[in-house]
Amino acid sequence: MPKKSKSNDEAFMDVALKNAKLAMDAGEVPIGAILVRDGKIIAQGHNQPILSCDPTAHAEIVVLRKAAISEGNYRLIDCQLFVTIEPCIMCVGAMLHARVSRIIFGAREPRFGALTSHIQILDNVRFNHEIEWHGGVLAEQSSLLMRNFFQLKRGKK
Repeated sequence: MPKKSKSNDEAFMDVALKNAKLAMDAGEVPIGAILVRDGKIIAQGHNQPILSCDPTAHAEIVVLRKAAISEGNYRLIDCQLFVTIEPCIMCVGAMLHARVSRIIFGAREPRFGALTSHIQILDNVRFNHEIEWHGGVLAEQSSLLMRNFFQLKRGKK
């Protein structure tokens, strides 16, 4: 039986997971993100609030900043943001302002997730921009990375 090929979403999430591992190696919470337009990665990054001493340096914000600079525009129209963990309110707000068209995330985030887990911010009809979103892409891998990180941090491994 032929091996099933990965979907584009899974292939891009694999790259986000590699970025999450870079965060973990740096002692940061292992969340990685990439921004894609027309099937090409235009920016990638990972969590770095500790390293940069910046509470806003979430993986998604890092990627939005890099993309805006490289594109010469803070509007990132027709871009898809892949992130290993469901984004928080701050990150979804930044994606709304940047006019990202689609958010794809791995695992849910019960404490701070702003798409489905904690609150559903995009259900608000007052925004002047809509973002399509989909969760659960390589969720187990994303979740396992987080569990391993916190087990190591707490000395349980």
